Amino acid sequence: MADRTPLQRRLIRWFLYPPQAFGALLLYGLLRLMPLDMASFFGGWLLRSLGPLTRSDTVARRNLERVFPEMGPAEIDRIVRGVWDNFGRIMGEWPHLNRLYRSGLSDRAEIIGEEHLIKVRDAGGPLIGITGHFGNWELTGAIVSMFGLPLTVIYRPAQNPWVNWLVELSRRDFTCGLLPKGRDAATGALTLLREGGHLGVLIDQKLNEGVAVPFFGRDAMTSPVAARLALRFRCPVIPIRAERTRGARFRITIYPPLALPDSGDRQADQTALLLEMNRMLEGWIRERPEQWFWVHRRWPD
Repeated sequence: MADRTPLQRRLIRWFLYPPQAFGALLLYGLLRLMPLDMASFFGGWLLRSLGPLTRSDTVARRNLERVFPEMGPAEIDRIVRGVWDNFGRIMGEWPHLNRLYRSGLSDRAEIIGEEHLIKVRDAGGPLIGITGHFGNWELTGAIVSMFGLPLTVIYRPAQNPWVNWLVELSRRDFTCGLLPKGRDAATGALTLLREGGHLGVLIDQKLNEGVAVPFFGRDAMTSPVAARLALRFRCPVIPIRAERTRGARFRITIYPPLALPDSGDRQADQTALLLEMNRMLEGWIRERPEQWFWVHRRWPD
């Protein structure tokens, strides 16, 4: 909205935001009334139907063609359909996140590697949990909180404040707070870790003022926050993958803390750690490409 006039911004706030918020609230309430499996199925169906009609569908296909030039049209169609299904299911599951957390995920998730969180929890001190827009990434915060390590999460707020309120509401039970993406997030995260808190970072968010780090062989502007803070505090960085197995069921893998380079050259160490994070996420995506959010404009055109 930076290129719009003040009048245009006011008109958007007055005439576009209220109906957007009403529609979002109505959908949220409808999905919350449904059983979880029905809400997940409905969300998947809805975005499988509507997603291909948007410009984001073109972005996803272009990204896949560039990353996997050997892939044929039929395979790209399958993956993009899966992308919309997965994202729609996340939307359907969103109003149920607090219930899932309070139930301990019951029989919904197989958890692998919980000993890594227990070890960090028992040792005390700051923690950085990292993941990407993969599977149902919202569950990673719930899992960490279940082990007594609630995260403060860096996120991209919705422009519509009422829609953003819904986003915050859905995470209320299992997060300590939200830090809006940008320069202010770095300051807040620094204070949080200095006080021994726990930070959650989606490492594949595009940041125009970030650093260029290879991702699938092409430079992608990457936020250095997680790597920079990890090296400053020498605190554990734990990757967590919330993979969808079928429907509204998941396999959540908690990995050992990443090895932190210590060459004496802070800039080189930061680049090496960011590259390791990107390589790890690449591996997840290659295994299940339909579960990553390809509609991001992750690389410069």
